Formats: sequence, structure tokens, C-alpha cells
Amino acid sequence: MNDDLILSVVTGSRAYGLQTEASDTDRRGVFVVPTERFWLLDKPPTHRDGPLEEQFSWEVERFCALALEANPTVLECLWSPIVELATPFGEELLGMRKAFLSQRAQQTFTAYADAQFRRLDPAAPKWKQAMHMIRLLLSGLHLLRAGEPQVDMAAFRDRLLAVRRGEWAWERVDAWRLDLTSQVGAAESVLPAEPDRAAVEAFLVRVRRANL
Repeated sequence: MNDDLILSVVTGSRAYGLQTEASDTDRRGVFVVPTERFWLLDKPPTHRDGPLEEQFSWEVERFCALALEANPTVLECLWSPIVELATPFGEELLGMRKAFLSQRAQQTFTAYADAQFRRLDPAAPKWKQAMHMIRLLLSGLHLLRAGEPQVDMAAFRDRLLAVRRGEWAWERVDAWRLDLTSQVGAAESVLPAEPDRAAVEAFLVRVRRANL
């Protein structure tokens, strides 16, 4: 692990409860750049790969900005059931995760799923991608109704893995997609209209001051 990480979680199939024997371990993290590096002309990176395989991390400010925009990938990191590392600032970030939530998730989760759908060829679908398209809609629907994304897909495991194995006809998968998209669009959201930007900004200021 990098010593500048404040949070590292497992995402992907192992977090979703959809792993198979061939599944990799996907990791996502949040790191903090020393504050003085932002004073230079050459700004520090906003994200990075590694050093472990299938590991990707965001600098804390970038992570917070994406979460405030209701980026599904980033929001689900905050609800991962597998937390491998959390410093005090990482714990604080997890503790304030609901500050990032807003009704814009109704649009972003649908848009991300729709983007995946548009990349699928019905004549020769990439079934793993089709599975994750459905999973994303299930997660988003739960977020709107319950106030948090549904990361653990144990309740849908058999059906989702059947999709991944290509055991469902494309028409059946598409019908599930359309039904979920309709439910997401019609859902009465329990989420606030806007995220708590003030709380997030106060957190960032504390992080920056601590890393001077």
C-alpha cells in the first residue's frame, strides 16, 4: 500500500458478491498529496494506477468532486463492504458519506447504465458488461428508495450470474433493463435535492491543513 492513502476498499465482483473462481480483486482508493505541491506550476496528479494490480486511486479533492456529482463508481466505493485501509481521515470520509448524496443520482445511475447499454451489440453481447449494466440499475434504484447504493448483490446473484454466463436471451435481459430504468425514473427519491457541499469543503480544508 502507498503511505499517502487514507482509504482503500475492494470493489468489483468481490464487493458485489458476484465473484467467480476467475475473478480479480479490484481495489479503489483515496490518497492525499502534500498541500505545498499545489503551489507549484506543475500540479500533482488527480488519480493514479497501482501499485497493486487492478488498483486505482483518486486524490482526495478529485474523489470528493466526483462524489458530489453522484458518480456511481465513486459513491459505491464509500459503501464497499470490504475496507482494507482507513486512516482517521479515511474513517471521517466514510462517516460523512451521506453528505455526498443528492437527487442527481437518479440521472447519473441511469446515464451510466445507458452508456453501457449503447456499447453492447445485441447480436454478440458482452455478457459481463450486460450484467454490470443491470447491477448498476439495481444499485441506483436502492439508493433512491433507501438512501444508499446497494453494493452487495447477494439477493440477485443467481440471476445476475446467469446473465453473465449468457444463459438469458438478449430480449429477456433488455426487458429487465427497461423495467429497472422505468422504476428508477419513477422512483420517489428519499435523497436530498443537493449534497452537503459545505460539509465536504470543510473536510477538504482540514485535510489540506493537516498536510501542510
